[in-house]
Amino acid sequence: MNIESIFEIVLVRHAEPEWVRDGLNIDEPPLTERGHEQARLLAGRLSSEQFDEILVSPLLRTRETAAPLLSAVRRELQIEPWLEEIRNPIWQGTPVEKAAEAWSEMKRLPSLQRWAGLEGGEAVSDFVQRINIGCSLFLEERGIRRADTDLPVWTLDEGFVRHRRICLVAHAGTSSVALCHMLGLQPTPWEWERFVIGHASVSRVQLFEIGDGATFAMVKLSDNEHLPGELRTY
Repeated sequence: MNIESIFEIVLVRHAEPEWVRDGLNIDEPPLTERGHEQARLLAGRLSSEQFDEILVSPLLRTRETAAPLLSAVRRELQIEPWLEEIRNPIWQGTPVEKAAEAWSEMKRLPSLQRWAGLEGGEAVSDFVQRINIGCSLFLEERGIRRADTDLPVWTLDEGFVRHRRICLVAHAGTSSVALCHMLGLQPTPWEWERFVIGHASVSRVQLFEIGDGATFAMVKLSDNEHLPGELRTY
């Protein structure tokens, strides 16, 4: 398939975070030592690309992941609030078993019940709606609007700028939901499990024109070839 790209979005998942320290949960984790090495290699992979924008989720693990890349290309940190991951319950300082059991219980639920999410956290249905709205507004600000059709067709404003590349440094959940939204896939309450996206990996979607507008194509998912085997984590 020969796709003439006119617009590319590069979705980067954060590097490995330190979710647990001394057996206790961390709600806003920094990167592990391995995660910092993943971020350094990621920067080496992407620093030669020309990005019109590099936008980063507000959470600490994404900001630390983006830091080496931003330094390499001499860019300032630009936060994009809608990229924030699904909001978990407050588990800070509780035993690691508490979070592990909560996730296990949710996975045992019937599929439709999983829309409610974890008790005390953001409902998955609300999370999907938040990301879909955020993604739509992000695209509209750049001249791309969803057409009034059941198919995933997008219209391009008169001032739409072609041949742009935008990097979004985010999370498995936000990236998965955004991918489904752009590709027109029916959402599920387990998006971060439907798309297996590794730490510090690179996924790409490109916009290409069709007869009555444009549509998105996935050209790469979870590319982590820049990481040696021992640094590939999920």
